[in-house]
Amino acid sequence: MKRAMIIINPSSGKEEALEHVSNVEEILQDHGYNVTVNETAKELDATHYCVTACEECYDLVVSIGGDGTLHETINGLINQDHCPKLGVVPLGTVNDFARALQIPLYPEQAIRTLISSRVKTVDIGRVNHLLFSNVVAVGSLAESLSSVSSDDKSKLGAFAYLKEGIKELMGNPSQHLVIRHDEKTWVGESPLFLAALTNSVGGFEKLAPDAAVDDGLLHCFIIKDLNIFNTLTVSISLLLGKLKDHKDVVYFTAQNVSVSSEEPVRTNVDGEEGPPLPIELSISPRRFQVIVPEEE
Repeated sequence: MKRAMIIINPSSGKEEALEHVSNVEEILQDHGYNVTVNETAKELDATHYCVTACEECYDLVVSIGGDGTLHETINGLINQDHCPKLGVVPLGTVNDFARALQIPLYPEQAIRTLISSRVKTVDIGRVNHLLFSNVVAVGSLAESLSSVSSDDKSKLGAFAYLKEGIKELMGNPSQHLVIRHDEKTWVGESPLFLAALTNSVGGFEKLAPDAAVDDGLLHCFIIKDLNIFNTLTVSISLLLGKLKDHKDVVYFTAQNVSVSSEEPVRTNVDGEEGPPLPIELSISPRRFQVIVPEEE
């Protein structure tokens, strides 16, 4: 019999996660799966559960929670010979990975997607020793985004990040960054560097409109030192999907990128606090399979 592991963050989605577990169990059991349910209680629980699923050759792992739960789950795939298919029931505020794969953001619809026969083989990124599924942000702005309150996320969704970003950029907290890629080097002052795997970042599905989940590329943005006026025009460019064309934005694609600074600079990885600089970024093309909706 096929085996499926459900990894659930019971505090996600305004604590609605547990209400959906029985529905997921039922639909998977009806389609021939023996189901195991694991609830996360502390940091890295989802990673450890996914490691077990890989080592015991489960056929499917279902992540029920937000981008943070998914990020931890995916990190259980590091150096694994067997990678189960991944199913996603998004319950977070932003759900960038689900947006990029057109997985429904309504839990009931996402649960029905778990029995789809269609899968997408997607890229995975690496930042130092961690895997990431969506984005790495570097700079003082990235640090401020890690501190966006849960209340703001619940009330404003993606715009909570835009609100915090505009507030931080208006303070002009640029830092000296050295960014190397493809035998090229950029050196300068920047409040924010982004390396995205998907078109959706922070809930804005047009940030990197050219990015695809399986194109084998990191889509990178260096936002230069900005004044108040340029902060607003960059925000407008972001909303219109034209960020890469802004005069104060450097855009490039690469498979390997390094970022360093003489200053202490932290990062944000898939919406969670990441490692400090220096960092090495790389991409593993078409690393694992995700269940996605049937084509209409």
